[in-house]
Amino acid sequence: LGDAAVHVHAGTGPQDAPLLVLERVVRSPERPDARWRLLVAADSRAVQDAVAQFRGVLALSLAALLALLLAAAWAQVALGLAPLRALQRALAELQAGRSQRLQGPAPQEVQPLVDGFNTVLDSHAQLVQRARQQAGDLAHAVKTPLAVLSQAAEAALARQQRDPSQAGDTRLAPLVLEQVALARREVDWHLARARAAGGQGVPGQRVALAPVVRDLLRVMDKVHAARALALRCADIDANLAFAGEVQDLQEILGNLLDNACKWARAAVSVAAQLAPGAGPPVLVITVQDDGPGIAAQQRDAVLARGVRVDESVPGSGLGLAIVADRVAAYGGTLALESAPHSGLRVVVRLPAAV
Repeated sequence: LGDAAVHVHAGTGPQDAPLLVLERVVRSPERPDARWRLLVAADSRAVQDAVAQFRGVLALSLAALLALLLAAAWAQVALGLAPLRALQRALAELQAGRSQRLQGPAPQEVQPLVDGFNTVLDSHAQLVQRARQQAGDLAHAVKTPLAVLSQAAEAALARQQRDPSQAGDTRLAPLVLEQVALARREVDWHLARARAAGGQGVPGQRVALAPVVRDLLRVMDKVHAARALALRCADIDANLAFAGEVQDLQEILGNLLDNACKWARAAVSVAAQLAPGAGPPVLVITVQDDGPGIAAQQRDAVLARGVRVDESVPGSGLGLAIVADRVAAYGGTLALESAPHSGLRVVVRLPAAV
């Protein structure tokens, strides 16, 4: 060791106690040629305990500081994202059909986007309304001359019956009546398609199912009163709702119930429930009759427009075709099945509003 150097090292003392040793070489001015080694030792356990205690306090302090920093960061993020969460809830309300616009204030940076989105929604709703109005006007414009032609043909047939010598009317009138009926069928078909396409996809729509079913059953009871059918409806949850327009739901269920009442022997039943499982909510509606049913090989054909299995039952053959087209416009499905005992069971799956 140098004369001024201090060496620190560990050692072992009595009873194997750990020691901290400081060692230094010193000289005396009286004896320059002599050197002494000076050692000072102390029990190191006190120092080790103090170091361990300091480390523990330091670790706790750092952990507390980290927790405070994380809490502060979380609070800052939560406060910063709170307006966006409100916007997310507004979007959920819109998708669920409980609102037709994004409601509530938004952050200054996002408000122009919200205003623009609401403007698009309003414009879309106006376009749909105008499209429906134009479709109705077009149907009225076409049906009016068709009605005139039909009346003229019927009048010609009546004159022929009174005067059989009018052979010209006999040849022409049946052809006119046939073509008028065909034209009316085409108008009804395309009008239904236009309404279905216009109503599908408009956000913010929610129609309670139970009142619509009850109203339609009352109508069917009056329309088919002469048949004395038993119209049954299972208890429908008041919270079940269709994510679409009320006219479309009435058109779908009205055609299904009318078709069931035409073919039923004694009873027609309606049931509805929410489809189980994860994913977007789906409304499952079942309409069942106890009539002759439809053979499996004919079920695809009856969904085509104008196809009628039995000409003895009045109708245009558009009912099930219109239903299938309108259900498909909403991304739903329509299935024709055999009822448990006899008859036809129609199962419709449509988007539900929650």
